Amino acid sequence: MFLPLLLFDCDGTLVDSEPLLAEEMAIGLNAIGLPFAVSDYMGEFRGARFRRIVAELQKRHGEVAADQLNIMESAMRANLAERLASKLTTIPGAREALNQLSAYPSAVVSNGPENKIRTALHTTGLSEHFGERLFSGYTANCWKPEPCLHLHAASIMGFAARDCIAIDDALIGVQAALEAGMTVIHLNRFPDAEITPEGAIMISSMHQLPTIVEHLTRQQWDANASLQAVAAKSTTIKGA
Repeated sequence: MFLPLLLFDCDGTLVDSEPLLAEEMAIGLNAIGLPFAVSDYMGEFRGARFRRIVAELQKRHGEVAADQLNIMESAMRANLAERLASKLTTIPGAREALNQLSAYPSAVVSNGPENKIRTALHTTGLSEHFGERLFSGYTANCWKPEPCLHLHAASIMGFAARDCIAIDDALIGVQAALEAGMTVIHLNRFPDAEITPEGAIMISSMHQLPTIVEHLTRQQWDANASLQAVAAKSTTIKGA
């Protein structure tokens, strides 16, 4: 039976790193004169690339010297790495979902740096599910909400976009995967504040993921395989 490729976002989908990231961003950005609250990340900027956030803040509050910004970012990432290594936990239901879906090919597709992805997966014990199948925006030089990161991952893994299911909690990731032409599952943990985009399938808990994925597999890929088998049999009969 053909199984689609599962492309998982990392922060907020597999691991609960976003509160830690938001806190470190707030400390660093405020220190260099760019006003930023934890709630800003969790609301307006969730899932966005750090430099994209900085660029938007500089439009609103003024430019910051490049060397000052670089020093701050290095310190922020070092502090974040320490906190991830000691305080990070999985999103509820993520480990169970990965265990139930272990037969499916899978990879991680994240806007974060690769070393941050590795730290997150190692700390939470999820590394064994993905091995080296990690695709970072910094490595591919392409970030969500552009579709190229998802398409890059699918290509390296040997799958067409139509044969992929992307799982993401952030709207920019959902939009990127939709634009890439993939089936998209939106882990919407804040349904009162966030609307799932048209074309995506909403779940509110990772505990729901295996049932949805298995249903999609039967509905879309098993059905296609059956139709192809019938078509092939018909062609054989006609040829005879």
